[in-house]
Amino acid sequence: MAVEQKQSEERVTTMSGIPLKLTYRPEDLEGWRYQEKLADPGEFPFTRGPHANMYRGRRWTMRMFAGFGTPEDTNERFKFLLENGQTGLSTAFDMPTLMGYDPDHPMSLGEVGREGVAIATIDDMRRLFDGISLEQVSTSMTINAPAMVVLAFYVAVADEQGASRKELRGTTQNDMLKEFIAQKEWICPVRPAMRIIRDMMAFCADEMPKWNTISVSGYHIREAGATAVQELAFTLADGIGYVQLGKDAGLDVDQFAPRLSFFFDVHNDFFEEIAKLRAARRIWARVLRDRFKAKSPRSWLLRTHCQTAGVSLTAQQPYNNIVRTTLQALAGVLGGTQSLHTNSYDETYALPTAQAATVALRTQQIISDESGVPEVVDPLAGSYFIEKLTDQMESEAMAIIDKIDEMGGIVSAIEAGFPQREIAKSAYGFQRDVEKGKAVIVGINKYQQQGDESEIPTLKIDEEVERGQVDRIREFRARRDQAATDRALDRVREVARSDDQNLFPVVIDAVKANATIGEISDVFRDVFGVATDPAYW
Repeated sequence: MAVEQKQSEERVTTMSGIPLKLTYRPEDLEGWRYQEKLADPGEFPFTRGPHANMYRGRRWTMRMFAGFGTPEDTNERFKFLLENGQTGLSTAFDMPTLMGYDPDHPMSLGEVGREGVAIATIDDMRRLFDGISLEQVSTSMTINAPAMVVLAFYVAVADEQGASRKELRGTTQNDMLKEFIAQKEWICPVRPAMRIIRDMMAFCADEMPKWNTISVSGYHIREAGATAVQELAFTLADGIGYVQLGKDAGLDVDQFAPRLSFFFDVHNDFFEEIAKLRAARRIWARVLRDRFKAKSPRSWLLRTHCQTAGVSLTAQQPYNNIVRTTLQALAGVLGGTQSLHTNSYDETYALPTAQAATVALRTQQIISDESGVPEVVDPLAGSYFIEKLTDQMESEAMAIIDKIDEMGGIVSAIEAGFPQREIAKSAYGFQRDVEKGKAVIVGINKYQQQGDESEIPTLKIDEEVERGQVDRIREFRARRDQAATDRALDRVREVARSDDQNLFPVVIDAVKANATIGEISDVFRDVFGVATDPAYW
């Protein structure tokens, strides 16, 4: 009894440090009003979900991340996943592509096709989607710094297929603010990067109304060490920054806001992750309606993709990762995500094998078809604990957003290093807790066993992939009309140096004239300068 009393008196918190009571009662929700805090699903403030019937009407999109090796390798994986019940494509790119370098650039050595697919030319994009109708499929592309170039490849191939640009569906991540905060994959500094995004927003609002121009991404912020509260706050602050960018450019908020989407991490703290997604929808609805005066309810909706937490996976006892991923996926569904990627158990070793990716996809399908969870909208609504925790997440996130506003907005906050420092402190604190045993990771600091690093099959990228891509791009350059390519690149440079013309149309023209991702990115580096990490501490 004494032990039980001691345990009940110990300070217990969520992963974000929010204190947890032993039990929750009606008085924890004193003054709480249903219509203000919840309302019905599909009604403002959308805490319970953006749609009235949620998964009863349509299951979440099962969008498994795929991309490795050559375009042909990834095309084969795409078709495999589609045949096994996946309902949307999600493309991972290799590091040279993410950084805007061609495969034969010295910076690309040893990295081509390693952590994603190598895409440097319009020809690569043709091969990536060979036999796949771009008008019929929804495609997500996890690309940021050279997102304009990669989307230009996609548009050019769609034009070749005869697809209507107005029917193209999908998302470019295109979230440079979180790159400067967390992931550090960039080309030019933050302000010119925002200009590029502005031009994409304006172009897509007119010509690609079904395309999500930006996926505001908390995932990488969380993977860098942020708490759930910090992920929520910094992600929504980034979203506010993009809405302000569009408004400053003279765009009607209701024209582009409905095409912004979000991307959240789902980590191990089950109830905190559910509360985070509920709070995110509520904050966003109020910000768009009250701060930006958006009139369309579609602008108030926060639609999100979620991915289970890669940083939570362990090389020790790797099959434990299946259990972690299952719990995280269930939290994402209970939190009301519109799209979900489940990580494969082998991802601490390498890119997923087809078998591991299938297990990850089956995890979602079992939740969808066997658990019964999707049949009731927001089934945890009304729980004293869940509603209190949702309120606390909202309150703590808004305190951070208010501080960012006082600094002049998210761009100024990034330039001052505020989010970077806060995430570094949280990452350090969590690691200290792991080392002290305060934060338990099964198989790492508790329940270890001999031979923890099991022998499991892993995907290996043959070195021939890099050699083949290098040969291919050199052949590509040799057979193009170099004069036409040079003229197109000069036009990109000319428009980049002005601020009164949209860059996207001339970048599409450049890729159709067979300019490469590295060549167009070099124009951006030349005109806008090169970003460097200020290393704020």
